[in-house]
Amino acid sequence: MKTRIVIIGGGPSGLLLSQLLHSRGIDSIVLERKTKDYVLSRIRAGVLERGIVKLMEEAGCADRLHAEGIPHDGTLVSYGDEMFRIDFTELTGTPVMVYGQTEVTRDLYKAREAAGGRIEFEVDCVEIHGTDGDAPHVTYTVDGEARRIDCDFIAGCDGFHGVSRQAIPLSVRTEYEKVYPFGWLGILSETPPVSEELIYANSSRGFALCSMRNPQLSRYYIQCSLSDSVNDWTDEAFWQELNRRIPANVAEKLVTGPSIEKSIAPLRSFVTEPMRWGKLFLCGDAAHIVPPTGAKGLNTAASDVHYLYEGLCQFYETGSSDGIDRYSEKALSRVWKAERFSWWFSSLLHRYPDQSPFDLKMQIAELEFLRSNKAAQKAMAENYVGLPY
Repeated sequence: MKTRIVIIGGGPSGLLLSQLLHSRGIDSIVLERKTKDYVLSRIRAGVLERGIVKLMEEAGCADRLHAEGIPHDGTLVSYGDEMFRIDFTELTGTPVMVYGQTEVTRDLYKAREAAGGRIEFEVDCVEIHGTDGDAPHVTYTVDGEARRIDCDFIAGCDGFHGVSRQAIPLSVRTEYEKVYPFGWLGILSETPPVSEELIYANSSRGFALCSMRNPQLSRYYIQCSLSDSVNDWTDEAFWQELNRRIPANVAEKLVTGPSIEKSIAPLRSFVTEPMRWGKLFLCGDAAHIVPPTGAKGLNTAASDVHYLYEGLCQFYETGSSDGIDRYSEKALSRVWKAERFSWWFSSLLHRYPDQSPFDLKMQIAELEFLRSNKAAQKAMAENYVGLPY
C-alpha cells in the first residue's frame, strides 16, 4: 500500500489530523492498536479550548459539539470555605467548551467513515522504517498477516506507550519528566453537577475537582495516595471525602449516586525533544504529558495537530518545507507554556507530602493574590482558554 501520511494512533489527535488533511485533499491511513469500541470506552477530560473548537469546525465535525457542548464563561476556585470566580469571557472574550473527549473521538470517527477514510484496527507489531531517508514506511500485522505502507511522512499520535517516540534514537532524544507524589481518584455518576461551572478546590485534606459531562452526568475527582487502589474506595467513602474538601455551601447541594466508572490516574509532567526526526513527527501524548489540572492534554495535542497540518498543507500546496522544518520548534514552544500552566495550577491546589508550614502559607497567599488581582486572573484565564497558536 501507499499513502502520503501514515498516522499511527486512532485516538482524537490522529483522527483530527486525518480529517483535516482530507479536507485539503491529502490522503492518509490511520493505524490503531485497539478496537474502535475500546478507543471510545476511554474516559478522558472534557474541557475544550477555543483552538480545538476551531479545528473541529475546520474539519467539518463541530455540529454536535455546538449543539450539545456546554459553553463555560468561567471557573470557580475554592480554599477552605472561601470561593471566588475567574471570568474567562470578561477577561479574554472567550469561553471554554465542556464536551467529552469521547464525544470528540466519536464525531471524528463518524466523519472519517463518511469520507471513506482508511482506518486499520487491531494492528500489531508496528515498526517505523526509513524516517531519516527518502523511503519512509511502516510495517505491521493484522490477524497475523504482515503488511507494509510506503508513505511520504509518518505522524506518531500513538500516546506515551506507543512505538513512535521510541523510533527516535536515544542519541537524539532528550526527555524531561516530573512525577507528582499523588494521583487523582475520579468517578463518573449519573447525577446533576453540583455547580454550573467547574470547581477547583484546595483543601487541607487535598485537592478536589467538581466537573461534568452534561446536565445529568457528573465527573468528580479527589487527590489520593499513589499507593491507593480503586478497591480501597467505596462510593460512599468517595462522596464523604469529596464533601469534606469542597465549601460547605456547595457540599450541601451535592447529589450523590452510584458510580458508573471509577479510576485512579497518576500525575506527571513529561516532554521529549525534538518532536521531529526526519520524516517522523510526534503529536500529543507521544511527545508530552501534562497533569490533568487545567485539562491541557487533548488541547495541547490539538495544537500539535494544528502546526503539523499547516506545515504539511504548505509542503503539498506550495512545495515549501518551512512549516514542517519548524514544526518541532513551534509545537514545543507552546507545549512548554502549557506544561508551566499545568505545573503552576497543580502546585496551587494540591497538598504535597513535604510541604512545610511556610509552604502552606505561601499557597494560601498565592490563592488570595489570585482572588484579588485582575492581572493575575487575566493571566490564568488566558492560559485556561488556550494560548493562541
